Amino acid sequence: MSPRRPLRLVLLGALLGAALATALFFGLSRDQSEAPACSPRTDHPEWSVARRWNEVLLDAIRRDLPAPTRHARNLYHVSAAMYDAWAAYEPQAGGVFVDETHRAGDVAAARQEAISYAAYRILEHRYMDAIGAPDTIAEFDALMDDLCYPTGVTSTEGDSPAAVGNRIAAVIIEAGLTDGSNEADGYGNAYHPVNDPLVVEEPGAAMADPNRWQPLEIEDMVSQNGIPLTSGAQECIDPHWGHVAGFSLPDGGADGLPIDPGYPPALGDPATDREFKDQAAEVLEFSSLLDPRAGVVIDISPGAWGANSLGANDGSGRDVNPFTGLPYEPNLVNQADFARALAEFWADGPNSETPPGHWNALANSVSDTLAPELRIGGEGQPVDRLEWDVKLYLALNGANHDAARAAWGIKGYYDGARPISMIRYMGGLGQSSDPGAASYHPDGLPLLPGLIEVITSQTTRPGQRHQALAGHEGEIAVYAWAGRPDDAEAEVGGVTWIRAIDWVPYQLPTFVTPSFPGYVSGHSAFSRASAEVLAAFTGTEYFPGGLDVWTIAAGGLHFEAGPAEDINLQWATYFDAADQAGLSRLYGGIHVREDDLVGRLIGATAGRAAWSRALLVFAGETDAEA
Repeated sequence: MSPRRPLRLVLLGALLGAALATALFFGLSRDQSEAPACSPRTDHPEWSVARRWNEVLLDAIRRDLPAPTRHARNLYHVSAAMYDAWAAYEPQAGGVFVDETHRAGDVAAARQEAISYAAYRILEHRYMDAIGAPDTIAEFDALMDDLCYPTGVTSTEGDSPAAVGNRIAAVIIEAGLTDGSNEADGYGNAYHPVNDPLVVEEPGAAMADPNRWQPLEIEDMVSQNGIPLTSGAQECIDPHWGHVAGFSLPDGGADGLPIDPGYPPALGDPATDREFKDQAAEVLEFSSLLDPRAGVVIDISPGAWGANSLGANDGSGRDVNPFTGLPYEPNLVNQADFARALAEFWADGPNSETPPGHWNALANSVSDTLAPELRIGGEGQPVDRLEWDVKLYLALNGANHDAARAAWGIKGYYDGARPISMIRYMGGLGQSSDPGAASYHPDGLPLLPGLIEVITSQTTRPGQRHQALAGHEGEIAVYAWAGRPDDAEAEVGGVTWIRAIDWVPYQLPTFVTPSFPGYVSGHSAFSRASAEVLAAFTGTEYFPGGLDVWTIAAGGLHFEAGPAEDINLQWATYFDAADQAGLSRLYGGIHVREDDLVGRLIGATAGRAAWSRALLVFAGETDAEA
């Protein structure tokens, strides 16, 4: 007689057998007679899963407060997560934060799932409390639903693609809480401005130190993407960012300076005083060009504009388009319409996705144009769109994150003044050109006939150029943009003589100037870093076909009426576009030349370093440290 089994085991065996039989029956029935429970959905079947997550992240940025530092970090972390999830199924590739190797029967499906869980977890964590969170989180959830991935799968254990993605996200989220950003405390910092706020609606600028940043006090403060803010003085955004951990640039050290370009020109410094004053005057020159009624026509085609040396504005265009072999056709436009369109287009991206997001949108457009001939570095066999996208996003957003670290590290350490403070402060003191003439002060604005002048009893006579400034004799007048008109949809502010102490940049009165120091330009750094990566990644500095165009439609300006006709911004190369982004900040009155040109140098360093490290990561020749 065989040994007797305990009754509980007999019952358990019977139950398991019945359950197995039931599962097999229903499973076979479902396979034979029912459609799959979920079919993935998309309006863009040509987009990779990485592109889809990039697009919803750009939407999240557009809804949130435009803090380019934080959005650059989010773009980088999500890009690294997606790359690490892709690389987990590529034995030769290395990871950035997580370096694992897994096998799958369907590698493409495993990658899509791992990428989605990794991106979703980070985005949900970062944007849960952001402005626009209800719509943003709903969009993230909707994408997971469209991809047929239940958000309730949260395990980080095991080798399933969902667990791999969740695990990568968990590592990056944890790293972000100790990376120097102070995310856990709402990105707070200990910065205290040395200058009291400048009340924009009142004339002048009282400054304890004219070489340092001065916050603005704006009665009705609104972000560049239309979010109402608490009225009062600006608070400095992320001056501690030079201490944040990066992708390829070195640690910022005790001073928080991953890159140290040295001090900018300073008022009162014997060696650089003149440069400080000249750069303020140059901003006024740009401001004087903003009146479309002047009727000045210029050629903004790549045949007449661009091809600058790095860190300079010395180019005069290109003879021919290398793709067509033909000269670039002239693009004649009203100078002021071009200047105003340039200032507004680059202000925060055409859809307010901040400069890092703006360059992601440009990169996506480039990728769409090049597909399916997607050759990384312009060489070798074409790769599929997913490989292209995850590698491009990693290099591009690693560069943008490092550009943010470098630029804001410099902003936080050197604390450079903005043009509105420089011009109003010096203009309130007087003129510094002629010690023997009226209104002299050694720290005043330099006199430039037709641009910066002393108001006199002769110049305020009826019919004279300063007639509207009668009663202000002895003060300094500047020929500049007059400010936003009352009916901005139908009128232009134009250019006229105003008191220097009343000058405002070409911006909305609810914004005026960004809430952080000027030196160096973040736009310039982000743009050049992105251009370096795009040129290296695609194998050419030229846009596809040797020309890229963005049209500002007639009547499409937001700061005031215009342009009268469509303005087609044109760029032959990524570097030309980046240079225009930097130059736009001078037309907009946001930066001086030193901010822009040094920012370009910073961006070039960040972009080249990011590309070098990305190549090592792609080849598996680096560790998982970030």
